[in-house]
Amino acid sequence: MAARQRVVATLPTLIRALRKESPKPPNQRSLPSLRRAFSLYDQINLINNVPEDQLRFQGYTDEGFTVNEVTYEGSVLCVGNLVMSWSPKNFSEITADSLSIFQIMRPIPEILILGCGRYIQHVDPELRRFIRSTGMKLEALDSRNAASTYNILNEEGRVVAAALLPYGVSS
Repeated sequence: MAARQRVVATLPTLIRALRKESPKPPNQRSLPSLRRAFSLYDQINLINNVPEDQLRFQGYTDEGFTVNEVTYEGSVLCVGNLVMSWSPKNFSEITADSLSIFQIMRPIPEILILGCGRYIQHVDPELRRFIRSTGMKLEALDSRNAASTYNILNEEGRVVAAALLPYGVSS
């Protein structure tokens, strides 16, 4: 009985310690930091003061992303406070249909950041027209830099969306 009481008493401490030590999978890479590019970042740490309910990409692998300490496999679509699994597996599957949620979503994000996988890809003019017709601007980047750009714009309070293929996608 006494052993059980000791276990129950130490459980909250153990849970707190485990939350602080979120081990990275061996192949997970952290996103690049832009702190060195801006002198203000040396004086004020804005990155670690992000509200808990705000989405923040923390890392990536060739197969997926880590957002707010949760690992997602495959492509993701981030809008507002939502992270959704997204169906395209490669760049050729990104179509107006795969982005049709933006036809009904309000408020419309001002920018859609498209993560193309390992390399930046040329976006089809028809897809560009569709995105423009929704009222958004398009920024196509490799997925690693797309996730970092999303973090920065989101932290600034901008209404932004990200549609990201895993970094391992190269076609």
